[in-house]
Amino acid sequence: LSDVSFTVLRGKTVAIVGRTGSGKSTLVNLVPRILEADEGEVLIDGIDVRRIPLALLRRSVGYASQDTFLFSTSLQENVGFGVDNASEKQLVHAIDVSRLSKDLEQFPDGMETIIGERGVSLSGGQKQRTSLARAVARDPRILILDDAMSSVDTQTQSEILHRIKQVMSARTSLIISQRVTTVKDADEIIVLDEGRVIERGAHMDLVRMNGVYAHMYRRELLQQELEAEEEGA
Repeated sequence: LSDVSFTVLRGKTVAIVGRTGSGKSTLVNLVPRILEADEGEVLIDGIDVRRIPLALLRRSVGYASQDTFLFSTSLQENVGFGVDNASEKQLVHAIDVSRLSKDLEQFPDGMETIIGERGVSLSGGQKQRTSLARAVARDPRILILDDAMSSVDTQTQSEILHRIKQVMSARTSLIISQRVTTVKDADEIIVLDEGRVIERGAHMDLVRMNGVYAHMYRRELLQQELEAEEEGA
């Protein structure tokens, strides 16, 4: 990362897009100190994250990634992992937001189903939605979604986005996604390339700029049209 600087206001959502290897995950990993910044600062409420006790910092962050680690225990315990005294209401809400609730009938024991190490009994989309439910259940001040819906089908993603808007409205959010449909409603979108910010703005502003983001958007629309034609055929 080089010369990357931006502010996310409390309760706002900033999306980060760019090709693979552009620095998106590196950037968001600086917030919970999964990675440490070599130079510069990452501030929360004006305090350098390196001055915040690590346990306190990470309790404040809900993080859902593309590839999450799930434990060989019940689905319910995986969703509630890291949440002190998670109430049934919290878990039910998180499961509904992530649309994991759609799949409960497939599980022999519902939320008590043992899913196996690394979630071997779940599909890629189900694993990601379990990770998303876990992040929401933490009721975090900061929500980070790092390509957390890349394996989720577009219909389910649309349902999740509709529900998660309420969750994000009450906290500060950072979203990484390869899909423009996931990020277009963000308050600001930052486009990274080789660790640098090359474009930034709201969705329609970036489309009018006719740059990298606009190209991504047009390509995605074309892909959706082709998929619709194939389904029709």
